[in-house]
Amino acid sequence: MLTDIEIAQNTKLTNIEEIAKSIGLSEDDLDLYGKYKAKITLKKLRELQSAPKKGKLILVTAITPTPAGEGKSTMSIALADGIRKIGKKSCLALREPSLGPCFGIKGGACGGGYAQVVPMEDINLHFTGDIHSISIANNLIAALIDNHIQQGNQLNIDPRTITWKRCIDLNDRALRKIVIGLGGRTEGIPREDGFNISVASEIMAIICLSRTISELKTRLDNIIIAKNYSKEPVLLKDLKVSGAVAALLKDTIRPNLVQTLEKTPAFIHGGPFANIAHGCNSINATECALALGDYVVTEAGFAADLGAEKFLDIKARIADLHPSAVMVVATIRALKMHGGVSKDEMKISNVEALKKGFLNLKTHVENLEKFKVPVVICINQFSTDTEEEINALYEECKSINTPVVLCTGHGKGGEGAKELAKKVCEVCDSGISQYQQLYPLEMPLEEKIRTVAKEIYRAKEVSFSDTAKKKLAEYTAMGYGNLPICVAKTQYSFSHDKNLICAPKDFIFPIQDVRLYSGAGFVVPLAGDIMKTKNQVLQARNQRRDIVFSHMDDAWGDGFLKLVRKYNKKRYLKSQSNLHEISIEIYNSHGIVILEDELLQYVDDWYEDAKCQPKFEKIELDILKDGGVVIADVSEDKKD
Repeated sequence: MLTDIEIAQNTKLTNIEEIAKSIGLSEDDLDLYGKYKAKITLKKLRELQSAPKKGKLILVTAITPTPAGEGKSTMSIALADGIRKIGKKSCLALREPSLGPCFGIKGGACGGGYAQVVPMEDINLHFTGDIHSISIANNLIAALIDNHIQQGNQLNIDPRTITWKRCIDLNDRALRKIVIGLGGRTEGIPREDGFNISVASEIMAIICLSRTISELKTRLDNIIIAKNYSKEPVLLKDLKVSGAVAALLKDTIRPNLVQTLEKTPAFIHGGPFANIAHGCNSINATECALALGDYVVTEAGFAADLGAEKFLDIKARIADLHPSAVMVVATIRALKMHGGVSKDEMKISNVEALKKGFLNLKTHVENLEKFKVPVVICINQFSTDTEEEINALYEECKSINTPVVLCTGHGKGGEGAKELAKKVCEVCDSGISQYQQLYPLEMPLEEKIRTVAKEIYRAKEVSFSDTAKKKLAEYTAMGYGNLPICVAKTQYSFSHDKNLICAPKDFIFPIQDVRLYSGAGFVVPLAGDIMKTKNQVLQARNQRRDIVFSHMDDAWGDGFLKLVRKYNKKRYLKSQSNLHEISIEIYNSHGIVILEDELLQYVDDWYEDAKCQPKFEKIELDILKDGGVVIADVSEDKKD
């Protein structure tokens, strides 16, 4: 079989004007980016926003990702092509890829085989420049913040509290944590900073949730960038630069139009990650598709516990969307991996592992039913799937009373998705969807987090760090308590732990920190290893041989310093060589200790003894041996 790129390059594309004409758009409705790409004009976008939404919305999601791959984008494209094959009018609304995954472990995001959106190379790379403009707009804000401080700091911004990071559309780990302003008096104020990947920028979320330039400016104005020395929030509107930032985004807000290999119109626009953001394409792209197509296929990032939940609780709520059906994509080989089969053995028939791993799919289906939207299971079929495995899967799906259809769209395009299209359209046309959100906005933030953790992730309970509790209370007092939540966690498990595969339950779900995306309009609880701070610490372990600690003064801090000195002496006597000293750097907000391997064990042993002593009862200390990290929670009420 030809490779994806060979299939794409061997396909004769139709001029984008013709694709647009097939859904009622004229040449005047387009701004062309070459022969095969275009943006919808702002005038036409306004018209489509106010036009009746005639299309039935189909949300595509998937089981929990595995190294086997599930093919969610491929099946979305195949379904849209299949709907056209059965004589109905369909449109696609998808996210645009980021260069980070494209040059990383995931590769491109344009589908595969004979179910692709094209021109694939352009879409996967620079496309129409959307992500570039988001990066520049993000970094303009960062530059203006630093310039404001350099030029007198009239807003009294406390540099230690700046939350706005720079960004780049690459996975450049060396830039995640940096120090800026080291060039002297004329080069800015020295401070800690860092880079996020562009799709994690709040600007990306704002673009995807804004319908108009006016709404875009309002959301930009509402971004909290830092606090002043009086501990009051500083908003972007205080800098009076939202107009300049919006100018960089004036074209970015408009959806892009391309095509599938089979000439199905595809609106590809916006691409926030689902594990750290809300994981959906833009509202504008979806609304354009709904105004122009009878059936609209859209997808949400990663699995249903992340992407689908955020689509249904955030995007659909904000945009007043009412999905008619949800399609859950799975593969037999991925289900076997959830059943304990290794990647090397996934091609070997194993019905027992399949049945065991089916629990992952079953849990996702049960979760989606809580939103009152009917579910169809799509099995992305591989040549290695045996008849025995297929029959076993059919029986398992019968037990949960959910329709299941095999799809060969990867190898046959729309022709291989005709049966799937018939079933999905049948469910849509039945009108049985009674879509509802999982929680009301009036629910307190902590309870929203608990609801998602218990109902979707199947956690027994949620633990909140003191930092998280403090921030949730602060956000509520500031008037943000009615915002939806957007949980940041690993995509590889229902839980916070990527190693807990299939369908873990009754675990404690830890919320270590919370972020406020006041411009985008949601609160982000950070769970487990997805925490940006902890990731930075884990990376630092391999580069630094020092100890960083915070909030460890008084008796506890003195005790820790004595421990370090004792260790240094012990190590020196042991090696009989003058090894480097362990330096102590104090950071006012981290509450983190980075340890060398040997010292880590030494502290671990010390802690096992010390924690039984009364004077250490109120200190919460979590030692993560694999990462060489100690998270110390020593708040004001917990100091000895």
